Amino acid sequence: MKTSIADSIKSLPPLSTTILEVNRIYADDSSTISEMAKAIEKDPMIVANILKTASSPLYNFSKEITSVAQAVSLFGMSMTRSIVVGNSIRKLLNVDMQPYRITSEEFARISSLQAALMLRWYKKVDAKKAEKLYLAAFLQETGKIIIASEIIQQDEMTSFASEIENSNNIAAVEKSYTEHTCGEIAAIVFNHWGFDGEFIDMIKYSDNPLSAPSATKEYATALNIVKTIIPINKPLSEVAINIGLNKAMEAGYDHEILEDAIDDVLDLL
Repeated sequence: MKTSIADSIKSLPPLSTTILEVNRIYADDSSTISEMAKAIEKDPMIVANILKTASSPLYNFSKEITSVAQAVSLFGMSMTRSIVVGNSIRKLLNVDMQPYRITSEEFARISSLQAALMLRWYKKVDAKKAEKLYLAAFLQETGKIIIASEIIQQDEMTSFASEIENSNNIAAVEKSYTEHTCGEIAAIVFNHWGFDGEFIDMIKYSDNPLSAPSATKEYATALNIVKTIIPINKPLSEVAINIGLNKAMEAGYDHEILEDAIDDVLDLL
């Protein structure tokens, strides 16, 4: 790995005490929704974020969400943790996505769309696995923040952005400039922050699922399909959707289930 990228990861700030507490509560099988809500209520920024997320059409709740306890109850422990951790990590990092020719707001929106598609798709494939995949889909593009910073520092933004703009293989472009794909860099970031090995592996191999260990190959494949359908340069374009559906069929998935999930997400835009 390039020394500059390694140094950037080593210098990342630690996760907040609220995030550490949310992760601890989530990992404890005896914990309650009330405990999760109380941990979140200590941080006004996180409170504002989860209430904003609950009002998003991506989640389609039928009633107004006015309290953290209500939001946690509706989302459930797993999704609440995913939303809190995902949004907090993005805010923790210095997001400048100019090398990808998108704004930080667009980057956040694409990450949310990937997570929403994953949830709608995998709930009909395997609901338990959907919970694991939701956070991974939400955070799998985190490595792009580090890559963007490296491209800016190396003054390669113009050439990189030009290659990214029309590419159907963003990971290959990333690797040609940084020696690593987004997924590989994100895995190192999450290892730095102490995430569990399964989560790290599914993201690490999300750009090359055929190389994934058997235990995480399905997860890595699903993540790859979702990021193919909603790539950072042309999310939910006809070309991207067709390539993603072909990958799904090659991997043995029922493409009609995925098509229905894609239609659901398109209807929300």
